[in-house]
Amino acid sequence: MILEGRTIYQGEASGPALVSGEPISFYGGVDPDTGRVIEAGHPLEGACVKGTVLVFPHGKGSTVGSYILYRLKKRGLAPAAIVNSECDPVVAVGAIIAEIPCLDRIDIGRIEAGRTVRMDAAQGVIEL
Repeated sequence: MILEGRTIYQGEASGPALVSGEPISFYGGVDPDTGRVIEAGHPLEGACVKGTVLVFPHGKGSTVGSYILYRLKKRGLAPAAIVNSECDPVVAVGAIIAEIPCLDRIDIGRIEAGRTVRMDAAQGVIEL
């Protein structure tokens, strides 16, 4: 299955889908030293974002979240790619400065957790 979206940051990536129907706050919600979701009660609490295609509706929280994505990338703990329903400015800036392929305007409800996702963000497509 092919899904088309809008390119936020170009690149190609693949990995297992880590899917949340809830927004993610990178500042205070993801540990930059481990890559694990630490927000209490979040559906992904305890999961590691490293190497995944991280699928969530949009970000939330502080603008510092952009720099947490950058820090994750520098430590080798970042997601391989990001897929959003509607990418907010914090996630967009984070993806751009960390050079993480990112698409939005995707029906994230069609992506199953654990399924391999291949992204070609230059073309604006993901393949399931």
